Amino acid sequence: MTPRACWDWACERTGLDRVWDALMARHIPEARGPVAWFYALGSATLFVFTLQAVTGALLAMNYVPSPDHAYDSVRFIGSQVLFGRFIRGLHHWGASAMVILVALHMLRVYFMAAYKYPREATWIVGVTLFTLVMGFSFTGYLLPWDQKAYWATMVGTSIAGQTPVIGPYMSKVLLGGAEMGAATMTRFYALHVLVLPMVTAAALGAHLFLVVWHGISEPPRRKEQGS
Repeated sequence: MTPRACWDWACERTGLDRVWDALMARHIPEARGPVAWFYALGSATLFVFTLQAVTGALLAMNYVPSPDHAYDSVRFIGSQVLFGRFIRGLHHWGASAMVILVALHMLRVYFMAAYKYPREATWIVGVTLFTLVMGFSFTGYLLPWDQKAYWATMVGTSIAGQTPVIGPYMSKVLLGGAEMGAATMTRFYALHVLVLPMVTAAALGAHLFLVVWHGISEPPRRKEQGS
């Protein structure tokens, strides 16, 4: 059976061709110069998120989420695991790239007024995704369990504890008690690899559906005089 015949067989039974047309063959607004690259920010963010998911799963195979062994397991990954240093480097720098790309994507949407009717729901879900990305950054920062991660997390949880009314409860929920310890590590790890990925996958699916449903907004154009 030829590859074309295999593709036709799969499309006839699963509708893959229609999914491909909806996601990959949709209309892209005509834009020139640097503006055209701005429309690639969303796809670039999705690519980096996929990269983070893959490299994170590989790192989790050798990481030990406990205060006694977390730091040693990170060193083991970097020095003993095949391609471990490379995979950790991808995950480390990909986290920074993720924040930058999401921020730039939101700025593009805002300055091009792509958040207006009928795309308000798309914008709201996008803001939710930005919040989730920041949650990934905060929870993942502690996992190496070195001095920088420890004290940075202490500062972050202390800031959360200053929130009026609910601050003390937020701090206890994050820390898993009155001070940082094994419970904190467990909670941050569970949030980073279980809770946040599930919520993000659901929000990302909703965001992509809305983008396909409404289409990509046209770049703003200057109104001609006399028109």
